[in-house]
Amino acid sequence: MTAVPEPVASFIDAVNRNDGDAFLNAFSPDGFVDDWGRIFTGREQIKAWSDVEFIGAHGTLAVEEVDAGEEAIEVVGDWRSQHANGRSKFTFAVVGDHLASMTIREG
Repeated sequence: MTAVPEPVASFIDAVNRNDGDAFLNAFSPDGFVDDWGRIFTGREQIKAWSDVEFIGAHGTLAVEEVDAGEEAIEVVGDWRSQHANGRSKFTFAVVGDHLASMTIREG
């Protein structure tokens, strides 16, 4: 399997450690999460969503596939949390050393 490139690798590590601060700090100031069409933009909205459905739900991601393209990094894996479970695809847009976006869909 291809290694997960930075900064996505550090982001996944933060998620699996349930480190809410590192999770939020991974995003650019105007970054957003697209969770199956629900959009959460900026630190405040991302935190409110994550407190219930991501970090707050003690989520972990076991990476199974990685596709690192020029425009996006796709990670498919087994997502487990107290909110939702199952194979999911996470698509990340990266700007510098931050995440511009994370889109979550069925894997």
